[in-house]
Amino acid sequence: MTDAAPDDRPALHGEYKVHGGKLVIADLGVRDGRLADVRISGDFFLEPDEALDDILAALTGLPADAPVETLAAAIRRGLRPEAALVGFSPEAVAIAVRRALGLARTWRDHEWRIIGEQPVTPPMQMALDEVLAREVAAGRRPPTLRWWGWERPAIVIGNFQSLSNEVDLAQAQAHGIEVVRRATGGGAMLVEPGATITYSLYAPDALVADMSLADSYAYLDQWVITALQGVGIDAEYKPLNDIASPKGKIGGAAQRRFAGGAVLHHVTMAYDMDGEKMARVLRIGREKISDKGIASAAKRVDPVRSQTGLPREQVIERLTASFVALHGGTPDALTPGELAAAETLAAEKYASDAWLRRIP
Repeated sequence: MTDAAPDDRPALHGEYKVHGGKLVIADLGVRDGRLADVRISGDFFLEPDEALDDILAALTGLPADAPVETLAAAIRRGLRPEAALVGFSPEAVAIAVRRALGLARTWRDHEWRIIGEQPVTPPMQMALDEVLAREVAAGRRPPTLRWWGWERPAIVIGNFQSLSNEVDLAQAQAHGIEVVRRATGGGAMLVEPGATITYSLYAPDALVADMSLADSYAYLDQWVITALQGVGIDAEYKPLNDIASPKGKIGGAAQRRFAGGAVLHHVTMAYDMDGEKMARVLRIGREKISDKGIASAAKRVDPVRSQTGLPREQVIERLTASFVALHGGTPDALTPGELAAAETLAAEKYASDAWLRRIP
């Protein structure tokens, strides 16, 4: 049985795994609104041993509602000059402390819902992302993983991209490909039914509280990296927003924070691809290709199909199973209200010429 903390609150426990680093564990209590009985442990490296005492002394007595910046700054001030932290940082300790206090949440603190593929138009995909993110922010929908079903081919450009710089509109029209602009930043992508795997996470921003933008990308992508490894792909995260393997890029992520407290994080991965078509319809600059040290955009992407040999539907099933094993989740569906709101938003915004051409 866990000993009680000095006040009426039970002992508190929090963990934070540094991306590409070590696990940091915080056990502590709270006395008169301040941190007490602090213990920090984990599989990190720290020299000299006495530096751990510096960290504990720096944290003890700080306000229990102190932000990460305050906690990390106190640790840095308290560390002896020769201290070496390997595999973790003062910020990692601070996040573990705030998780122990319930001020930062983990995946398992939420009851996830999972929405399977439902083919809709490209403007509806864009609208559903915004609607569902706002529903999560308002507390009307639990945190959700949604798999996209593509009704027809599309080119999706980033929120801040120039339409004419990114897309050969004549070629897109000749191939019957609709062009839409999404609400997140990042680059353009060609998607085709059966050739693309796309999903969105709609999560309370508490899930990535206290993390930098770069750390939040790595954190939210970690489950799919693990899941892809489970289907035989040597997948890894490449800052800021790529999912890659030694054989090439697999996909990319984009993210947006919504007022009211939600984060939208979506990922598109190439299951199969027509590299020649992609090269015809997307104006991928020479500089973007040359800085990768490759001859063509098509060679930058290595589809999931070629690396797994699995049918697309089976890949999605196995990725979903991996998500549930890691974080939990129950099947769900779009509500009539969500669909109606998305249809309205698609017509008024995402299917409009004004939105598409807002950066010509």
